Amino acid sequence: MRLAIIAAIALFAGLDAYVTNPAPVSKHKFIIAAHRGDHVVYPENTLAAYQEAVKNEADYVEIDLRTTKDGELISMHDASVNRMTNGSGLVKDLTLAELEHLRVKSKDTASTEIHRIPTFKQILKLCKNKINIYLDFKAADPILAYQMIKQHGMEKQVLVYINSTEQFEGWRKAAPKMPLMLSLPDSVKTVAGMDDFINKYQPDILDGTYKQYDAGMVKFAADKNIPVWPDIQSAGEGPADWDKALVIGLTGLQTDHPAALVKYLKGRGLR
Repeated sequence: MRLAIIAAIALFAGLDAYVTNPAPVSKHKFIIAAHRGDHVVYPENTLAAYQEAVKNEADYVEIDLRTTKDGELISMHDASVNRMTNGSGLVKDLTLAELEHLRVKSKDTASTEIHRIPTFKQILKLCKNKINIYLDFKAADPILAYQMIKQHGMEKQVLVYINSTEQFEGWRKAAPKMPLMLSLPDSVKTVAGMDDFINKYQPDILDGTYKQYDAGMVKFAADKNIPVWPDIQSAGEGPADWDKALVIGLTGLQTDHPAALVKYLKGRGLR
């Protein structure tokens, strides 16, 4: 599926030389993206999880954007609300009013705090001038999303992770300067393969899993001004994984443990 998406992207992008769109500016050299917010304490993709990421000095909150039945934008990783709320059904089949009445489940079953599904407007307001947004574009209209980003003055604080050919085409048309992130396919294992991928698919930022990169590949991307900020979140994620990431020269990671990663980097004089 991923190969089909990027092949179609190549046809849209063309083979002309391109200049990458820069990622949002951060005050840190090593970038930390909080996967679905800082959800160690608070439920994923809630305002509390995003606020906790701000508090714990992450550079980005990763959010999952979806569209309600009545065309509103909200953050929910899954297509349905079943796993994360006390309701049931698909986001696309529920109105914003219906979604706003649902309670997001907490990891702490004894907690009395009430968490709701946040709207994109609420997230933009919370993050403005505090933290950048890593926009995992699950199911939404690029034009509508970008209009909302502009209304909140957040054009320089957002990058978009692409999940389909239509999204790539839509964002390149709606906002040509928006930095777009693509995953490096598992089949690419060498600098030569990376060079071919970059020339064909024209990413602004590279994702994937940190285990698929080596030092040569990371340096090659850096020489082309393409940041490599892969996923490191996994069961048991910790210092052993972060050590490996540093050894190969990575300068950004998406993590499930932003506070712990910040502490780790500070202990090594890297933050």
